[in-house]
Amino acid sequence: MRLLKQLVAVVAVTFAGSQALAAVQGNAWLTLALGVLTVVAAVLVYGWVVRRTERREPTEVARAGAGTRIARGALIGVGMFAAVIVNIAFVGGYHVNGLGSVTGAVGLLGFMAAAATTEELLFRGVLFRIVEERTGTWIAMGLTGVVFGLMHLLNPDASLWGAVAIAIEAGFMLAACYAATRNLWVPIGLHFGWNFAAGGIFSVVVSGNGESKGLLDATMSGPALLTGGDFGPEGSLYTVAAGVALTLVFMWLAHRRGHLVPRRRRAVGVEPATATVS
Repeated sequence: MRLLKQLVAVVAVTFAGSQALAAVQGNAWLTLALGVLTVVAAVLVYGWVVRRTERREPTEVARAGAGTRIARGALIGVGMFAAVIVNIAFVGGYHVNGLGSVTGAVGLLGFMAAAATTEELLFRGVLFRIVEERTGTWIAMGLTGVVFGLMHLLNPDASLWGAVAIAIEAGFMLAACYAATRNLWVPIGLHFGWNFAAGGIFSVVVSGNGESKGLLDATMSGPALLTGGDFGPEGSLYTVAAGVALTLVFMWLAHRRGHLVPRRRRAVGVEPATATVS
C-alpha cells in the first residue's frame, strides 16, 4: 500500500508536468520555467507523501547540501557523456558542423531537469528504495533497472537493444549511485547532467526521442553498435561500458560505506509475524 500511494503521487505530478511542458513546446523560456516548477512540485509532493505514509522525514531529499550534491552528480554525468562522445568521434562517428541553438539549449535545460527529477524520484526514490527493503540492494538494482530499461521502449525510435543498454548503463548505475550516497540529489544531478550533455550540448538523439537542438550543430554516422543508431549514443557499446564501470565504482563505495542492504530472510522456526532480519 505504501508503495502504491507513493507511486500514484509521483506519477501524478510527473504526468501533470509532462502535459504542461508539451503544451509550451517550442517556447524555450516557458519550457525552462515550467521545468523548474515541475522539479519543485515533484520534490515537495515526494516529501509530503513520504511523511504521510512512512511517518519520517525524507532525508534523501533534505535541503542541506542539495546544491553541492546536484552539482557533483551533474559533473559526473556531463563528464561521462563527454567521454563517450570523444570515443565515438575518435572513430569518426560524431561530427561538429558549427554552432547550434542557444534557445534550444535553454528549453532542454528545463525539460531535462524535470525529466531527471521525476524519473529519479519514481525509480530510485520509490521503487528501488522500497523494493530494496525486501530484496536487498543487488536484487532491487536488477529488478528496477530492468523496469527502467523497459520504460524506454515507449520512446519513438526505441529498440530492444536500446532498452537493454538503458537498463545496464542507467538503471543499474543510477540505483548504485543512490546506494552509494543514500540521497537522491546526486543521482538526480547525474541523470540531468547526462541528458543535458546529450541533447543540450552535443545535440544528439536522447533515448530514441529524435534529434535535439543544443549548443552544437552535429551529426552522427557509422555502425549502430558504436554510435547507437536511431536510439542515440545511449545505444552505443561505449556508453554501456562507461555505465558498467561507473556502476562498479558506486557499488564499491556503497560496500565500503556499509550502505548495502542484505536480502531479508525468514528465520527458521519463527512465525512470519515475528521473523527476524539478517
